[in-house]
Parts: sequence; structure tokens; C-alpha cells
Amino acid sequence: MIQVKQLAEVGVGAWDAYVSANPDATFFHRGGWREVLEQGVGLRTHFLCAVDDGVIQGILPLAEVRSALFGSSIVSLPFCVYGGLVASSAAAASALDDAAQALAHTRRVGHLEYRNRERAHPEWPAKTLYVTFRKAIEADHDANMEAIPRKQRRMVRQGIKAELVSEIDSDNRRFFPTYAWNVHRLGTPVFGRRYFDALRRVFGGDCEVLTVSRHGQTVASVMSFYFRDEVLPYYGGGLATARQHAAYDFMYWEVMRRAADRGCRVFDYGRSKLDSGSYDFKKNWGFEPQPLYYECKLIRARAVPQNNPQNPRYQNLIKLWQRLPLPVANAVGPYLARNLG
Repeated sequence: MIQVKQLAEVGVGAWDAYVSANPDATFFHRGGWREVLEQGVGLRTHFLCAVDDGVIQGILPLAEVRSALFGSSIVSLPFCVYGGLVASSAAAASALDDAAQALAHTRRVGHLEYRNRERAHPEWPAKTLYVTFRKAIEADHDANMEAIPRKQRRMVRQGIKAELVSEIDSDNRRFFPTYAWNVHRLGTPVFGRRYFDALRRVFGGDCEVLTVSRHGQTVASVMSFYFRDEVLPYYGGGLATARQHAAYDFMYWEVMRRAADRGCRVFDYGRSKLDSGSYDFKKNWGFEPQPLYYECKLIRARAVPQNNPQNPRYQNLIKLWQRLPLPVANAVGPYLARNLG
């Protein structure tokens, strides 16, 4: 008989062993996200697993997001590009699905959301604004460079000629102010330092910061996640001089180069909104977009909420945020970012 239990009942070790062995699982299914979201952001989590005779047969990490602007939801998983239900049998999947929907009703949220790379519930409405970019890479640096389209390859070499240098940081001291400045420029609230510190603490060597500098001055920085043979440059940003020196191009090449040396064979550029600047940037690298399906089971909501920058209600907030002094934005940002999901 399959039982649905909480992560605390089976332990992170058993949970992560299942994640590592299941080909459909991702970095964002790892049990450490419970601690990151609870301690780094302050969200309430519900990490569910299906257990049969003491053996995990499926997992579903969930967390609650409650926003005065966009309503309440239970999501697998907030602030993560992938998520959703992973199971080894139809019975385990059904048990987890039923438990999640029951939880959503009990918690009286607007909707339940699974962030899938493949359609699991065609009958549910879905957010189809986002795509992801994933591509195989080789162990050979020259082969990876030649796989980049000519115009983009020229930009990488421009960064090399600009005497940019990449280094792996042991902390977030250079990363955080660089990332915070960049997201403020874009009009987005930044997470607090404790969120990024929690990521480094929980995931250890699988969470790495690479910083690009020029003549001793920081230009850009990126936090990447490693999972099996994949690398995911996830949180990145640059200062005012970054574009001038092709620092973004150089930075992502350096992530790719170092990841290849580490044994990675998949470069995951992460999600982008359709027809956005980051969408075009990733296509310029020769990556092809793959659709993401953020499926929503409506509970109390009448329609899928559009909590994304293309929502007109969002646009006014973006313009207001960009006008705030950076110290004020950094102080207030973490309280707002936790509500965006």
C-alpha cells in the first residue's frame, strides 16, 4: 500500500538518492530546497513523497506563495524553472497528485502549479509564456567554441581580447552586489543575501559562483547549479560596463569551459520569456527553445494568474521600482521577492 509522507519522515539522504536515480528528476527536485525556501525566503513548504514498503516511489516538492497582488498558490517549485511530480509508477503518481490537490483545498489557495518540461495534465490550464534552452556540450573546448554561431563566437573572443578574467569565488561578496544592481536596473526586487547564502550552504560544491573582472574591477558574476552531468548558470548579472566589454558573452563561455572540464555534458541556459532579450541572446548561442508547461489546477481562482512582467499591472510596478534608490530597493526587495514565486 502506497503511503504519502513528508520529507522529514524519510530523510534528505533517501529523498536525494531517489532524485539522483530518476532520469525525470532535476536539480530543483533536490531535498535541500526545503531548507533554502524555508530559511532563505521564509516560505511554508510541503515536500511529499510516495512510499511503498519503505521504498520511495515518487516525490513532489511543494511550497506556498501568498501575494496580495497575485493571490495565493502552492507551487512545485517557487523560484525554480522546473519541478512537478516525479514518480516510478502510476499508483505513486496518483497518490501524490491526490495529496497535493487535497492540500491545496485545505490551504485554501487560488491554484496548484506544477512546473513541468512535459505535459502531465492536458486538461489543466497552463502558463506557456516560458521556454528553456538546453544543449549538449563536448569535453573538447575547441569543439564547443566551434559549435557557437560565428557572430556570437566573435563576441566571446571580444571579451577575451578585453582582458577579462574569470575566477571561482568562495563566497557571495562579489556576486550579490553585482546581481542586486542588475535586477534593480531591470525593475525586479532582489532576494536577500540570506537566500543566496542558503543556496551555497545547502548545496555546497554543486552551487558555484564565477565572477568576471577586468583590471581588478568586478564586471559580472553568475551563480550556477550542477546536477549529474549538467550545469545551469542560474542567477547572473553585470554592472554598467558589462556590455561594453562583452562580459556576458565571456562569462557564459567561461561557465561552459569550466563545466566541460568538470565532466558536464549538458549546458542548461534556463528559462526565458518568449521573444525577450534573454530569449534572443540564448538563441544567438545556437540553442533551440523548448517549451515549458506550467500546469495549474484552479482551486479558488477563476483563471490562471499572470504574475509576469508582461502583465500591465506589473509594468507600473517595474517603473516605480527602477526609480527607487538602490539601498532602499535592496532593503525592501526581499520582502516583495518572496511573494512573486
